Amino acid sequence: MLPLDDPRWSELRHAYGDAADVPGLLRALASFTGPKANHQDEPWFSLWSSLCHQGDAYTASYVAVPHIVQIASEAEGPVDFSFFQLPAAIEVARQTGRGPDIPKAHADDYHRSIARLIENVSLHRNEDWDQSMLLAAAAAQAVAKGHIDVAEALLNLDANWIAKINNCEFD
Repeated sequence: MLPLDDPRWSELRHAYGDAADVPGLLRALASFTGPKANHQDEPWFSLWSSLCHQGDAYTASYVAVPHIVQIASEAEGPVDFSFFQLPAAIEVARQTGRGPDIPKAHADDYHRSIARLIENVSLHRNEDWDQSMLLAAAAAQAVAKGHIDVAEALLNLDANWIAKINNCEFD
């Protein structure tokens, strides 16, 4: 993993330019791993906005994923569903052509982290899960097993889509 104090973060890109700010966001994330109150809570709001803006991934996205996965693996107690959803969304973006190639120096760390999502889901399996956590965990498992189309569908599900599917209401 690229250390958080490494100056090469500024060579990586995210939605708003160089990624020199990402290490600070990841440090903040390590300090608060629990469920967020709403979608604008930091550091998740900035991480999502920077690393998976409108469904696109960036070089910094791939380098941040190993840190996000590691933080989740060390977290005690309930974690926010974004620990599963953001890495899954980044991998879906990568696999569907909505991101650049992974920088070669970071590819192995990235791929190992995506595979570790299954372990992370298992580590947090005994916590109470709401529907958002269930869908994020399932999407994380899907990307870890290479089922990108299933992961993308899970990431797009919400209460309205679930109701339509259950009621066979297809327009």
